[in-house]
Amino acid sequence: MNELAEIISRNEDKLRTEWIRDMGSSVQRADLISKAELEEQCKALLGAIITGIRSGGPTQLSSAGWSSARELLHEISASRARQGFSPSDVATFVLSLKRPVFVLFRRELATNQDTLFDAIWTATDLLDRLALITSESFMAAREELISRQQQELLELSTPVVKLWDGILALPIIGTLDSARTQVVMENLLQAVVATNSKYAIIDITGVPTVDTLVAQHLLKTITAARLMGAECIISGVRPQIAQTIVHLGINLEDVITKAKLSDAFALALQRSGRKVVREGTAPVSPISGLFAKREE
Repeated sequence: MNELAEIISRNEDKLRTEWIRDMGSSVQRADLISKAELEEQCKALLGAIITGIRSGGPTQLSSAGWSSARELLHEISASRARQGFSPSDVATFVLSLKRPVFVLFRRELATNQDTLFDAIWTATDLLDRLALITSESFMAAREELISRQQQELLELSTPVVKLWDGILALPIIGTLDSARTQVVMENLLQAVVATNSKYAIIDITGVPTVDTLVAQHLLKTITAARLMGAECIISGVRPQIAQTIVHLGINLEDVITKAKLSDAFALALQRSGRKVVREGTAPVSPISGLFAKREE
């Protein structure tokens, strides 16, 4: 095993050059990774492989001697996931080292066929194991990236808008599930505390259907807001949603509902002791403040 490490070490520069040359275009994506970065990763991985063979042997990849190689593959896989490589491209990065290694062993061990066969078989098994580590690390990194992006999309898809002093609006688009309800609730409660608002309008115009589960999530959000001292008004109740709520027997008696967001906003203004009055002959909208004034 030390002999294999010595062969690779003596020919490291030439091996790295042939390795990069034999890589496919999908691995050498100039639009995703620079040539200098690719060369640096290849150099570091070859060094880690030599260290691993010398200290841990070519089969004990879980040993301490291979810790540097494992950590390096984790870092490379995570960076590939962020850069937009595919799983096959990441695995090919390691597997493309096979041919240069086989050519090197054949040149160095040509006089001993048995040793040559053993060396090639050992190298095949080693690189296959390293490729598996790379693929597993890539998938784990991509799943973490997707999870983080989903969380960010949830937060972006549930904005809390300040319509007026003490009046908030929370437009909901799409279906409510447990995870999204938690985000909605947290965003709303944080906004209630930050703005000291007494009224919150939950607009469900963009919610395709309201079933028992969605209604329960809405009620949880309303209850949490009430505990913080804010009264909730549900707007955007369409005829189909109203019929569904009645057929399902969902109890919304304690919840104020309105068909339009403008109606809910007008009600919130009224309950907060404000009203919108017309100035001259200019048209007025309950939501627009361009042609309106507040009266406390």
